[in-house]
Amino acid sequence: MSLAWYVRRMSSMSPPELLHRVGEQAKRRASRRRSFGWTAFEAHDVEIARLGPLRQALLANAAPALRSRIAASAGALLAGRFSALGVDWPQRQAGALFPDDLWRLDPVSRTLWPGSEHYCFAIPYRHERVRGDVKYLWEINRLQLLQPLAAHHALTGDAAALAAAEEAIASWSRANPPFGGLGWSSGIELALRAVSVVVALALAGEAMSDTTRRAAARLLAAHAYWLARFPSRFSSANNHLVAEHLGLFVIGLVLPGLPGAEAMARHAREGLEQEAELQILPDGVPAEQSPTYGAFTSEMLLVAGLVGRAFGLPPGGAVDGRLEAFAAHIGWLAGPDGRAPTIGDDDEGRVLTLCGPREAAYPASVANSIAGYLSRATTPARSTAPELRDALFAAPQAAAPSPAGIRSFADGGYTVVRSRTGGREAHLVMDHGPLGYLSIAAHGHADANAVVLSLDSEPVLVDPGTYLYHAGGAWRDWFRGTAAHSTLNVAGVDQSVITGPFNWGRKARAWRGDVTEGEAWSITAFHDGYVERTGAVHRRRCAAAPSGIDIHDSLEGGAGLESVELAFQCAPGIEARPLENGVALWRGPAPVLRLTVASPGEMAAMAGGEPGQGGGWVSPSFGVKVPATRIRWRGVMPRDGLLTRLRWGAPKR
Repeated sequence: MSLAWYVRRMSSMSPPELLHRVGEQAKRRASRRRSFGWTAFEAHDVEIARLGPLRQALLANAAPALRSRIAASAGALLAGRFSALGVDWPQRQAGALFPDDLWRLDPVSRTLWPGSEHYCFAIPYRHERVRGDVKYLWEINRLQLLQPLAAHHALTGDAAALAAAEEAIASWSRANPPFGGLGWSSGIELALRAVSVVVALALAGEAMSDTTRRAAARLLAAHAYWLARFPSRFSSANNHLVAEHLGLFVIGLVLPGLPGAEAMARHAREGLEQEAELQILPDGVPAEQSPTYGAFTSEMLLVAGLVGRAFGLPPGGAVDGRLEAFAAHIGWLAGPDGRAPTIGDDDEGRVLTLCGPREAAYPASVANSIAGYLSRATTPARSTAPELRDALFAAPQAAAPSPAGIRSFADGGYTVVRSRTGGREAHLVMDHGPLGYLSIAAHGHADANAVVLSLDSEPVLVDPGTYLYHAGGAWRDWFRGTAAHSTLNVAGVDQSVITGPFNWGRKARAWRGDVTEGEAWSITAFHDGYVERTGAVHRRRCAAAPSGIDIHDSLEGGAGLESVELAFQCAPGIEARPLENGVALWRGPAPVLRLTVASPGEMAAMAGGEPGQGGGWVSPSFGVKVPATRIRWRGVMPRDGLLTRLRWGAPKR
């Protein structure tokens, strides 16, 4: 890890956080000198009977389509196949599904990470370029493959699925004794693994052998010790902290014989209640400025509620209210097919999963589960395929009508317009919110005043997505930089300053101005990301126009005559054809819209190429990027601003 990374990271820390980090490092060194093994974590039996409501919910609510998906997922795992984050792991033979090296294999490079002979915190991974992104390793180490195997056994009694789940627990325990290997290096990974083990015990634990249940209890006890010893705090206390509270909460409930278990569960419950208020804002927008990370946090709270109810101790406080607000927010963001626009980072993290194809409508699925958990009659959005969470939370099947009109989420910083004009259903989201959460804003993008647009439920202007995290390099910077988003940049410079893969230095401050409702709607927003360079604030006004939208950009308060770039990132599959002062966008044989700029300048439309070379890219899933048309206008900002006209193509028939 580079010294420069440490310096940039420390610059985001307050004096109390710096003291905490010093103490944390001292604890890490002290733990390295100790000798641990599984025998240090002998625990009493797991309270499997109290977990019965989870199994009962699955048996009662698993519709035929879900049963088929569970069977297909379990069948793939029993055939030695596992896929995640757009990558297929090497197929194993049915008689050796979980070799010990599986848990340290990078599926992209087919190389092995250091194993349990190395202390977890002594293995560098943040700037690894040979093996690939550590997220692939962590993904399979979450042991979420236990969930479909246990669910399939619960539904069918399949002995092979039960045997595979038991062998996975045994193999992981052999390969990852406390606290060696990268499986122990991140609290969120420990927490999600603990949840997977608890879900497997809930669904199939009564059929598991005594040996497996003891191994599971030891695993959970060791996870509780490490989670409590190294909590995420200060600038790291984002969704990771919610996961850690969840892990400690469920472990404390299912291992009542563990010393201090009751106090641990109650303390974690209080932490979940506090973080629900901090990480889901009152209007339902996630503080991390990402719908998928908001869904991830909400799903953690849901699972805590589900297990907590089984033990008579569900989280209270503001949890239910914030969950309901998040579901309503997703109801505005998601289209009729349940897909919400990609905004900010998305690493495809899930708490409950069938380990199948990527969920196309994850936030909507979580919103549906919230409706079931809170006993609402309808869902705010429709998801695209049944998931395990649908059965566990008894998600209702009837979808509420999509909202219409304009809704501004003032706390989180988004305004959504859903209107019908010119024979087209338009769905616009404008971002006027903060960069992200806490001092490093880890999962935010420099996208103030950016827009995303769908017509007739088909995306037209999109957020570029995430691509990669630790192994992303220059691509990581591109996908979260200003130039990749449908907004304005000055002289090709980001609104906010990138200082690391999850760090930001100086952050643009954004705010909403006037909002006008009705058919003649309009939204005005501002950000100060270029004040230090130009003295000017970027002002953007989006307004209804006949069969389209007008976007007016200006720089207010500066000296003027600034060189600017106006960018619009198109969805994959959209072709740009030149027009006078603009381009026509087509999807296959159908015109979508015309985009024209009212001032003279250099107009181009390109796809692909190296980052920052003019062409566009979209990452439809983690680890995948595809060329996609990026429209850009370059010139001098007129003193009276820059007008862009979007006009719809022919209505769909």
